[in-house]
Amino acid sequence: MLAFQEVDSKQQRNALAASTIAFTVCFAAWTIFAIIGIKIRQELGLTETEFGLLVGTPILTGSLIRVVLGIWSDIYGGRLVFVTTMLAAALATFLLTFAQTYPQMLLAALGVGIAGGSFAVGVAYVSRWYPPGKQGTALGIFGAGNVGSAVTKLLAPLVLVAWGWHAVAEIWAAALVITALLFWFITKDDPVHAERRRTGQKAKSAWLELEPLKNIQVWRFALYYFFVFGAFVALSLWLPEYLIGVYGLDIRTAGIIAAFFSVPASLLRAYGGRLSDIYGARRVLYWTFLVSIVATFILAYPPADYVVRTLHGPVSFHIEMGLVSFTTVLFILGFFMALGKAAVYKHIPVYYPEHVGAVGGLVGMIGGLGGFVLPILFGLLLDLTGLWTSCFMALFLLVAVALVWMHVSIRQMERGAAQKTLDALPPFPEMQGMPTPAIEPRASEAVLTDWRPEDATFWAQKGSRIARRNLWLSIPALLLSFAVWQVWSVVVAKLPLVGFTFTTDQLFWLAALPGISGATFRIFYSFMVPIFGGRLWTTLTTWSLIIPALGIGFAVQNPQTPYVVLLLLALLCGFGGGNFASSMANISFFFPKSEKGNALALNAGLGNLGVSVVQFVVPLVITAGIFGWLGGDPAMTKTVAGDAPLWLQNAGFFFVPFIAVSAFACWFGMNDIASAKASFAEQAVIFRRRHNWIMCWLYTGTFGSFIGYSAGFPLLAKTLFPDVNALQFAFLGPLVGAISRSGTGWLADRYGGARVTFWVFVLMMAGAGSVLWFIAAKDQPGAFWGFFISFLVLFFATGVGNASTFQMIPAIMGKEMVRLLPDASAETRRLQAEKEAAAITGFTSAIAAFGAFFIPMGYGLSISFTGGAEAALWAFLIFYVSCLALTWVAYTRKGGLLHDIERGRRRAAGNAAAAE
Repeated sequence: MLAFQEVDSKQQRNALAASTIAFTVCFAAWTIFAIIGIKIRQELGLTETEFGLLVGTPILTGSLIRVVLGIWSDIYGGRLVFVTTMLAAALATFLLTFAQTYPQMLLAALGVGIAGGSFAVGVAYVSRWYPPGKQGTALGIFGAGNVGSAVTKLLAPLVLVAWGWHAVAEIWAAALVITALLFWFITKDDPVHAERRRTGQKAKSAWLELEPLKNIQVWRFALYYFFVFGAFVALSLWLPEYLIGVYGLDIRTAGIIAAFFSVPASLLRAYGGRLSDIYGARRVLYWTFLVSIVATFILAYPPADYVVRTLHGPVSFHIEMGLVSFTTVLFILGFFMALGKAAVYKHIPVYYPEHVGAVGGLVGMIGGLGGFVLPILFGLLLDLTGLWTSCFMALFLLVAVALVWMHVSIRQMERGAAQKTLDALPPFPEMQGMPTPAIEPRASEAVLTDWRPEDATFWAQKGSRIARRNLWLSIPALLLSFAVWQVWSVVVAKLPLVGFTFTTDQLFWLAALPGISGATFRIFYSFMVPIFGGRLWTTLTTWSLIIPALGIGFAVQNPQTPYVVLLLLALLCGFGGGNFASSMANISFFFPKSEKGNALALNAGLGNLGVSVVQFVVPLVITAGIFGWLGGDPAMTKTVAGDAPLWLQNAGFFFVPFIAVSAFACWFGMNDIASAKASFAEQAVIFRRRHNWIMCWLYTGTFGSFIGYSAGFPLLAKTLFPDVNALQFAFLGPLVGAISRSGTGWLADRYGGARVTFWVFVLMMAGAGSVLWFIAAKDQPGAFWGFFISFLVLFFATGVGNASTFQMIPAIMGKEMVRLLPDASAETRRLQAEKEAAAITGFTSAIAAFGAFFIPMGYGLSISFTGGAEAALWAFLIFYVSCLALTWVAYTRKGGLLHDIERGRRRAAGNAAAAE
């Protein structure tokens, strides 16, 4: 362990002072668009959306890069990474002056965002100079560099008025370069890195640095920081507009009051670190959250008029917060946010001294994302509710969740410490000294305590029958899940016909939100089966589909239904998208390796049919009153043939009886596997498995393309070929993809998943290239049919690849367990491989599901910036090339992980055939 008394105090002070100054300069550069973006908007004539994206891009990238920079700091030393980060940000800031178009500005903004990642570097570097008892104060002083935002707001306008926005970028870039050089010459390597260099000890790999991220505690810290830092950044950006809109202030006065919030909330962070060292970070966080709940509740209360009926008649009065009161409460909120920021980062070096960079980077990334997401949420809430105070309502809920989670976690820890003593006590005092009664647990037939799918005899006599029963109960549940997930793709197009008057942008969000929420739910659902059991979890998640199904049925009958209600229902449809991860993880436990690929292909492929079912069935059922009076009255719509009734509510109601039947069947017919039980921490080991992240990349190429093309093809076809009614063919693509997935799983079982995946990406490259060819010739006769057939080829390839990539995962983990657990028994390796393979299967499906949002968004951005969809398709084609190369390098080449396994399987099959 490092002896801090041997650390040179002068070098220690130099490191802290230089890091704080460097972070201040980086933070100033990170927020440069808050000032120069105003001038750029005027020059380029940007819309509010384009301006918001330009200002938010550095915040987003600066947050996302923090994990990587934090890990590099742990591996290569914070001094080197800090200097490199500043130089890279300086280059991007300088190149900004050469940008002429909006896409070029966005590209430069991506580079400027690197400056925001410096926080994770500084945390790792500074914390290694101080013992645990002083780290809170040191990190608090370092974190006060947030004041760089105020530096930009005060100085950049002066430079901009005098010399223009190009001068601001050039001077800020020069400041970064000068600071980087001074930092290099003033500071030394941190003591841990210096000792490592002296002894020749190698740093841990990046994958091992990710190990602590499996702890739920890290993500709890991230939520705390999402509020204390993310909300701080969001309010700093939002307050000027709030003050102008609510109190009618001019921009100058609004900026001064906003600075009155942001400057103390930055500088007082050092005091928060000191308090955390003296009284403990937990106590400081309690006070932060308690005061923040009170402050946000007061700020969230909207102006209101009340009438009280008394004996002497009605008495009316008005409640509204004045500017002075608002500023006072806001200052108190900012003060405690500053304390909270320091308290969160006091925890990290204490709990994770060997992984400060990785953990600090993740926590900082989540906090930074708050600065990007929350302003968007504030604007959305304002549009939906018309209440300026709705932003503080959202913050009240956020801090309440953080406080409850923290308190429950602490109470669980305290109860756990005393649990053994409590368990030893009898149920009643009178029973003390009496013999403890023996309790015989009743065995449940639903729980399989003996499950050996790799045992040929067991599989033939008992296992195969049970596994297939669970599979055929899982498939309809998953099909219904996909149907509910994608139902808005049909409903949205019909809403204007029944009287809803939403804008195109609002309709887009209704169609896009299920994709986002479904992908997010999958991340959590990936780990639920080993925790709750496949039978219980499948039953619960199937029942959950009734909520959005019934909600849609009732909501669409009234055109006065608030938009926010429909948004909530769209988010809840994500339940269906999340179910895929847990369903695949559950089925993977039941089958042996030789049949796992086909079983997963059947489950996923026939489940994917839900996309085609909803696009084919819903347009039919909404034209008939299949539920009679129980289903409600139809809406009369205008058609070419005249007025016609439309039961749009049937789009939700139709699935309700099927959901109920499927949920009951799962509960009474499915099984749990006792050996498949595992906690989140046990499963979260996958976050440091290199192949988990590789398979996320490859499965995004297959399933991400399938679900993204399913969502985006109708709109793309309508845009490129307006004279063709492409909507009537939309269901064929998902149908082809689903059938090819369910019907080709045997290919991966026979020839090897990696080999099939390799050729899948070859076919997808050809399909994408063919789509580009027919788009270029879209004015020629028959171009649409070439375009359509090319997409069918892509759908077919994605289906085959979806099956083959999932077959790869258990094979990869089975091979990896030999290396990871060399001394374990074959049965121990098998069980561990199955648990990790199931978790990876679910997690990769979660990451890939974001394709449902990003592929249609890619089309939109490409058309917006270039006038056509070709740029997006070229990007997809390049992505497929990277997937092809990664498959070959990691798995199929001679020396690849699966080369010998898959070639050996093929030779064995050939020898068996010859023997017959």
